[in-house]
Amino acid sequence: MKRLVLAGGGHAHLHVLQSLARKKWLDGGLAGGLDVVLVTPHARQVYSGMLPGWIAGHYRLDECVAPLQPLVDAAGVRFVRDHVIGLDPQRRILRCAAADDIPYDVLSLDIGAEIDLSTLAATTAPLLSIRPIERFIVDWSRALESCIHAGRARIAVVGGGAAGVELALAMRYRLLKDLRADAVEVLLIEGRRLLNGHGKTVVSRVGKALGKHGVASISSYAAGGEGGVLFPDGRRFDADIVVAATGSAAPRWLAGTDLALAQDGFVAVGAGQQSVSHANVFAAGDIASRVDRPHAKSGVYAVRAGPVLAENLRRTLNGQAPLSYVPQRRSLYLLATGPQQAIASWNGWTTEGHWVWRWKDWIDRRFMKQYAPADGGMRGGME
Repeated sequence: MKRLVLAGGGHAHLHVLQSLARKKWLDGGLAGGLDVVLVTPHARQVYSGMLPGWIAGHYRLDECVAPLQPLVDAAGVRFVRDHVIGLDPQRRILRCAAADDIPYDVLSLDIGAEIDLSTLAATTAPLLSIRPIERFIVDWSRALESCIHAGRARIAVVGGGAAGVELALAMRYRLLKDLRADAVEVLLIEGRRLLNGHGKTVVSRVGKALGKHGVASISSYAAGGEGGVLFPDGRRFDADIVVAATGSAAPRWLAGTDLALAQDGFVAVGAGQQSVSHANVFAAGDIASRVDRPHAKSGVYAVRAGPVLAENLRRTLNGQAPLSYVPQRRSLYLLATGPQQAIASWNGWTTEGHWVWRWKDWIDRRFMKQYAPADGGMRGGME
């Protein structure tokens, strides 16, 4: 019997689990059957695209999560609740924090990325990292309660990408439900520039939205310091909370494997999401970097890679060559701006308004609906 190990419960692996549940994987004569193991520390996958809406108060948390157990049960997969801490590609072994080493014939990685907190670690203010999301959910819930109890909030959001923008706007919007406007100060620290890599028009729209909704911004880098963050020119911002929404970093254990890595430190994969150095290892989502067709690390690419990943895992287990997959050259970006408003951008075209938020809401809800249990009973509450 061959063994497929799925490391991580990311968006691409949700599709793999659905594909396994359709029971068509053994077509083509896989001798001896198939044993599939899912290794991930959490019982659910939080959809990052809806997280700002949860922060703003537009969604309950259970509306933003896909529970893994129903998918695992339907697919006949063994579920190991554990963190991945290492990998030996030569011996074909996945290492876990608590469980025994797990051998594999084919491995798929969809674990995600980490946040490099080294420049902010010296802050004496509570430091909230947006990854891992499960920890961020708990930390933000506690921070929100603390700010409301104190009657004020001074928040520094470090990172001027889409995540930082959406979080800063969502946090201010949510805090204004319980606090006076003059008691809430949110500062977005952009780094090199606001929405680096995006077109001028959408950057202008986002800049205006930040001003309209009371989020200050500064084009600078920042480091953690006494009471909050410090800027290169010696200024400081005293903060009740520092939010790390900076760029993603590869899991540190990857550097200790024999897998070929891209220049950014993530797993180097080719046209079929297959490792360029190990034919029995695949990767998708933020942990993977396409070396043949580089693209931004965005959830949309992980979602689109799901079907080809599932097919190529099946083909590899059946001794067939993997299929190629060409990622889309451009992505539609829908940025929530706090209230039920959003900004859309696509290849230089942009627009905004409440109707854009409704459009985003429809897309997000449709995506999550496919992972809801058959009885519609996703539960979880505001954890």
